Amino acid sequence: MPYPDPKNPHPMQGFPQVCFIKNTVSNPNIIIGDYTYYDDLQDSENFERNVFYHYPFIGDKLIIGKFCALATGVKFIMNGANHQMSGFSTYPFSIFGSGWERVTPKSDELPFKGDTVIGNDVWIGYEAIIMPGVKIGDGAIVAAKSVVVKDVAPYTIVGGNPASLVRQRFPDEIIKTLLEIAWWNWDIEKITRNLEKIVGADIEALKNCV
Repeated sequence: MPYPDPKNPHPMQGFPQVCFIKNTVSNPNIIIGDYTYYDDLQDSENFERNVFYHYPFIGDKLIIGKFCALATGVKFIMNGANHQMSGFSTYPFSIFGSGWERVTPKSDELPFKGDTVIGNDVWIGYEAIIMPGVKIGDGAIVAAKSVVVKDVAPYTIVGGNPASLVRQRFPDEIIKTLLEIAWWNWDIEKITRNLEKIVGADIEALKNCV
């Protein structure tokens, strides 16, 4: 049974604004799952330009799961953006040297939120901003131009600045079952056979996929 090649950066012939970005990201601290795409009319291959303050000496990772849809202008702010906040001034004097390096903060004095982790089958809308260390659960939706400052539960919709819960997509029991099924971890042949059930809304049919 045919299916798109996850190793093809541009699976839609004649439509280069959509890119499977696992094929174009080179930073080892950005980890992208199969079939996750970035849509950008200007340069869909250069997704890394949307990941800010991602300094290698900090070591934080941006992890994005499989089958995610990332709209134009989605931005990820990483931990390198953070300034020391325990003292009276947040100004980074030390980075300019010339004697000012004597107030270089120790690593444990800088706010560190950990890795930013986006689950599977997540849709992030136009120009949304994801702040450092945020975890977005499987099946979640982030509305356009939202600023996400805290974790997002699986299969919920959030929007606004700061992003807040709009609604839960399905009842708790169905969400629990969807997370147990985790269809995105099936082999691609099984996914392809069962597309109608994956995009449908019959949880019993999805449970019985073979």
